[in-house]
This record gives sequence, C-alpha cells and structure tokens, in this order.
Amino acid sequence: MTWDGYGRLDAAGKRRMEGAVVDAAQHDHSDEQELRERDFLADYDPRAFDPIAVTVDVVVLTLRQGRLHVLAIERGGPPFAGAWALPGGFVRAGKESLDAAAARELAEETGLDATTLGRVHLEQLGSYGHPDRDPRMHVVSIAYLAFAPGLPDAQAGGDAAGADWLPVAAVAPAGQPETAARRPFEQGRLTGTHGGGTGRRPVPSAPGEAVLAFDHALILADALERARGKIEYTPLATAFLAETFTISELRAVYETVWGAPLHAGNFHRKVLSVPGFVESTGQTDTRPGSRGGPRARLYRAGDAKLLHPALLRPDREADIR
Repeated sequence: MTWDGYGRLDAAGKRRMEGAVVDAAQHDHSDEQELRERDFLADYDPRAFDPIAVTVDVVVLTLRQGRLHVLAIERGGPPFAGAWALPGGFVRAGKESLDAAAARELAEETGLDATTLGRVHLEQLGSYGHPDRDPRMHVVSIAYLAFAPGLPDAQAGGDAAGADWLPVAAVAPAGQPETAARRPFEQGRLTGTHGGGTGRRPVPSAPGEAVLAFDHALILADALERARGKIEYTPLATAFLAETFTISELRAVYETVWGAPLHAGNFHRKVLSVPGFVESTGQTDTRPGSRGGPRARLYRAGDAKLLHPALLRPDREADIR
C-alpha cells in the first residue's frame, strides 16, 4: 500500500484496495459456481435420455488398373451378415476422437502403418443420423472420405469376414435417402442383442451389382460427389498419384473420377496455367513416349491450396457457356 503525507491511502492505494475486494468477490463466486457444477454432475443421470451410439464410416477411394475403386468389407456378423459395407465401427467412448477413430478403422482395414497413413488424404464428409438407418439402435455415423495412391490389397480387420476393392461402377447406386435409410426394416427386423437381429443380406438391384448395407450407398454417392467437386478447385487429384507423375497420369485421374474423357492438349494447357498446381521435377519418365515420341516430363504437386482458375467438369463448363 502507498500512503499520502497524512497517513491516508493515496489514489493508487485505493485502486489496489478496491481491486482486491473485487478479486475476492469474484473468487467467492467462482468457488460457489464450481460447487454447483460439481453437485450437478454428481446427480446427473445419462440414463434419463434414450441411448444413441456414434460410429465412423470411411469411404476409401483409389485407382486400380485405371478404374476407381472403393474399399468394402464383408460383414462377418449381424446385422447384414455377409453383405458388403464401408469400413467403419463404433467410436471408443471416452478414449478417442472422431478423427482418431476414422484413422484407426482405416489402418485396420488397409494394413497401412502410421508412416504410410500420413500420405492418405482423410477428411470428414458428413453426418448420417436417420433413426432407422441401423436396426440395432439409433446410430449416428460420421462419414469420412479418404484417397491415396497405390493402396495395398484389402485385408479384413476386426470382426469382418473379408475385404476387397470394389469397382465403383459395380456398386449399386443409392436410392432416395428415405428409401436407403429404411432398407434394414424393409428386409425384416428381428429381435436380438441391443434390439438388433440376425440381419439379412441386401438383394442386388441388378445382376453384377454389389449392394451396400445400411445407408452406405448413399454415403458413397455423397463421397463421390465430394471428390468430383474437390478436384475442380483444389489440387487433391494429385493425392491419387505417386510423388512424381506425368500430366497424362493426372488427366487419367480426372477422367476416371469425373467419368468423362478430356481433350489432352486443352487439359495440359489448363494444368500448367494454374499457379502452384504442379511443378516440374526437371526429369522425364523412364517409359518411352507414346507412338515413339519423346518421353513425358515428370511433375510433382505444387504448393497451391486452391486452383485459380478452377478446372471445371465438362458438363459444368457447358452450363457456364
């Protein structure tokens, strides 16, 4: 404290004294609030609410033999025993975040180690929470989209009966959201653990088509649309390729994901006109050029985060014109 010449607190001392009083009052209020919070949590009963579970499902896309494939697992138990489904599982409550759960499921179903997982593009796609999407109980799924080059042969993890890479073109398309969500009930709900049932394998809607369990066809459709859109305005198409690649290989990614042929010359010109999209390595491909021409130049991904101008899908370019 500081005092004036008459033994009284000066202005600075009064301010400090008033501040101390305010701090003490705030401290008492904080203690009281903490006690109320502690009492509330002690009496809180989560069983007062209907149970709900959270899962993650991962749409893993890669190019194999020039075709777009999605990772699928064959369910080893009910519901939908024997049916194909996206890899996923329940989030370990109190032990992991959503991102950690998605990375864990991805590692279990692909056999990738932590180092290799670092080159996989993984992003959250959306949430799916229709009350009837899972016959066991109300399950909300947080879906993720992942893609990377040269992913290994699939291997079944956890309680899956098998795993494989399915050509996207061979997977039955999603119906309307309400139809997809109610599919488990339309095929019969039987009593069982957690109100589930033995499950029944979905019937293919057309010969040669793989039908995904739950509403996974809808999730896959959303993931494909996300991927098609993302490579329009971001350089993520390079995530489907090795560290170095040719412009022709990059064009093949766009043609495969978009499902449409592109003019080679126009595509080459557009890619090189976008700042930071790709950068030359100064090297050429070891394979001979087509028709006896010169070997193609090798490029790597540049530092751009967004493509400006964007590379639009052929149908969207027509709409803009």
